Amino acid sequence: MTGAETLVEFTRELRSEGLSVGATAAADLMAAVDEIGLASGADVYAAFRCLTVSSPWQLPIFDRVFVRFFGRNLSSGIAMTAPPQPRLWTISRVQQSGAENDGESAGDEMQAFTGASWAERLLEKDFSELTKAEQAQVRNLLAQMIWRPEPVRSRRRRPSPKGDRPDLRRTLRRCVGPEGDLIELKKSVRKTRPRPILFIADVSGSMERYTEMLLYFAHAARARLGKMETFVFSTRLTRITRQLMRRNPTEALAQVSESVEDWSGGTRIGECLRSFNFDWSRRVTRGGPIALIISDGWDRGDPEVLSQEMERLRRTVYRLIWVNPLASREGFAPETRGMKAALPHVDDFLAGGRLSDLATLVSLLETLPERRR
Repeated sequence: MTGAETLVEFTRELRSEGLSVGATAAADLMAAVDEIGLASGADVYAAFRCLTVSSPWQLPIFDRVFVRFFGRNLSSGIAMTAPPQPRLWTISRVQQSGAENDGESAGDEMQAFTGASWAERLLEKDFSELTKAEQAQVRNLLAQMIWRPEPVRSRRRRPSPKGDRPDLRRTLRRCVGPEGDLIELKKSVRKTRPRPILFIADVSGSMERYTEMLLYFAHAARARLGKMETFVFSTRLTRITRQLMRRNPTEALAQVSESVEDWSGGTRIGECLRSFNFDWSRRVTRGGPIALIISDGWDRGDPEVLSQEMERLRRTVYRLIWVNPLASREGFAPETRGMKAALPHVDDFLAGGRLSDLATLVSLLETLPERRR
């Protein structure tokens, strides 16, 4: 079995175990091997994990399949020319048993070697410092990122034998029958629906080094969630929801670029939010969306206007999250006029300049409570 065939079988096995692995995963893994080589099993492990795992619960499954295909000794190189051996131990058993090298378990080796690996460095590298090859890898990772925001319960109800409220309509329908029949009390629970997302991104000149990656992030989110409204702004607000509906992200971003007239211009955050609040809010904030504002906070407008419009937006959404790419940098402090005006009105302030920051954002969306605190 060749290396390519082994990777195809590896991705098929991951898919059969329940991981959401795309059709191009084997090609992505081969590209990673071409980039980092096979000399370090730890680097291969970390790269493969980075490209195929999107949630913490998937890690034990990935570890089990990886060990089955490539073995547990990560201190030496990996060979992908021989058929995979049917190794049936699970990762928990490997961690409990002694390893051949220096008495360390495979789990310990994974922790020891992956911290400074290629994949981990990619997760922590600022978007503004990525090479062209690294940008391609990050785009692949963004496309595979799983979005599962906490659903919201609607007022509508559905039948359920373990419901919390009697369903009188269904119960009365069952009352028709011979006199003396026992009536089974039907119950119902409230339906759930996905929480909508509102994405408002800054595409001004100061954000130029981050705009492309963050718009790829928005495209990946829309592809996963379906229902998401997206706007960009510089000195004026532009809705790009339709443009991001194209399946190919490169074509989608090209259409966005053609639609935005003030790309890489100045920044008037307050005026753009006012435009949203008065022209779009009633149409796109039904259902209490989570609002994500992506901006570095550099603003040439009136900070009073920004503060007022942030407060107005805050009242119409379920949660208001500000993501600042510059917050990833060491020593960052939100000292700009725009950030000082906006921060009192946000629920969460997060970094957004690295892949790991965006993963943190997705994790936050998955754990938000149903009701505002």
